[in-house]
Amino acid sequence: MNQRLFSSSPLLGWLRAVAITGVLGALAPQALADEYTEVNRLLNAGQTTEALERADKYIAANPRDPQMRFIKSQVLQKSGKAGEAEAVLTKLTQDYPELAEPWNNLAVLYAGKGELDKAREALETAVRQNPNYATALENLGDVQARQAGQSYERARKLDAGNARLAPKIEALRAMLDTGTAPAASRNQPRKNAQ
Repeated sequence: MNQRLFSSSPLLGWLRAVAITGVLGALAPQALADEYTEVNRLLNAGQTTEALERADKYIAANPRDPQMRFIKSQVLQKSGKAGEAEAVLTKLTQDYPELAEPWNNLAVLYAGKGELDKAREALETAVRQNPNYATALENLGDVQARQAGQSYERARKLDAGNARLAPKIEALRAMLDTGTAPAASRNQPRKNAQ
């Protein structure tokens, strides 16, 4: 299950992040599921301080557990601690480079800072790790569309008389602002309604 991350933010609203439940589940022993569930419950209830304390306590006893570390990154993001979340996700990508989800969420953080090249690279890595990871593929399309828009805007500044640029820029804006592709460009990436 996927969710929109920071949907109220115009910059991040176009990216999707993986949900905090069910991610990396195959790596976690079933007996530990209650601890993950409790941290997620606290997070979903808005009790981020308590969720972070519980996650930290668990991680202290299980420092290499990728699922709780991933959940901790979500708690940090929701707490407004994007820098700390980025550090947790970066360490996860170093320790478990084969996991696609941390790469995807790291890309969301990069995109939020306007670092689209880094976001694209992280998403390309996520897709290499899991070629069937639809969320990462969608996010990659969104990042590439943003980069295309930036290129078109630079071209328009250099060649203001180029009539071909305005429709392209407007089509990309419409797609990224509404989350759906305009009729004239159905081959562009589309957002899932959530």
